Amino acid sequence: MTHDETKQLLIDGCHILEAEGHHDMTRGHLTVRNPDDGNLFYMKPHSYGFDEVTAENIVTCNLEGEKVEGVAPRHSEVYIHSEIYRVRPDVNAVIHTHPEYSLAVSATGRPVMAYSQPGALFFENVGVYSDTPDLIRSKELGAAVAKALGDKRACFLKNHGVVVVGRSVADAVVGAIMLENACRIQILAESTGSVADVFPVEQIRRLQEVQSGHKQMEINFDYLRRKLHRRRS
Repeated sequence: MTHDETKQLLIDGCHILEAEGHHDMTRGHLTVRNPDDGNLFYMKPHSYGFDEVTAENIVTCNLEGEKVEGVAPRHSEVYIHSEIYRVRPDVNAVIHTHPEYSLAVSATGRPVMAYSQPGALFFENVGVYSDTPDLIRSKELGAAVAKALGDKRACFLKNHGVVVVGRSVADAVVGAIMLENACRIQILAESTGSVADVFPVEQIRRLQEVQSGHKQMEINFDYLRRKLHRRRS
């Protein structure tokens, strides 16, 4: 994949996150590894909304959290991304956003439950970072978030937001949308005051494996790209 193609995936991913409810003014960020150098990554710029990301304002950062290319400022929470990339060679895209249902579930201290198919994807697959509700503005805090994430697909930053990772932009973006869907359904179900037993763990694991397939994530991401382009036409 070329650098321009990788940047276009970042742009489309940002625009999809905006369209699917992950916007929070100019807050939140998406990154993707440089296809030729795993020690560098492209990042949504600071001071811009997800819907404003273009090829001209994307910045490039290294694993020290330093901006090495680009005219726009980088996010101060760059260390979420740099420290995860440092310890997770399987990860090629990282998202940090503040979606309201996921944030609400993080505040309850409860894990994501398999009350839905999206919930099954994140069953026992979400870490929790609870050291501080503050911004992650240092390498030390970024490393602590990466440790809380571990080998999982996502991590709650308690009372702050979420981190979702993936093998690709498609994997991370679709995963972030599914996590928010899972949390919305969980809050709705638990608000009734009575939730029936979930399915056996072995069935949840089988469903989780099916949903984790890279091809399905790409299919769903391509659909979201088409949906986005239809809205613009």
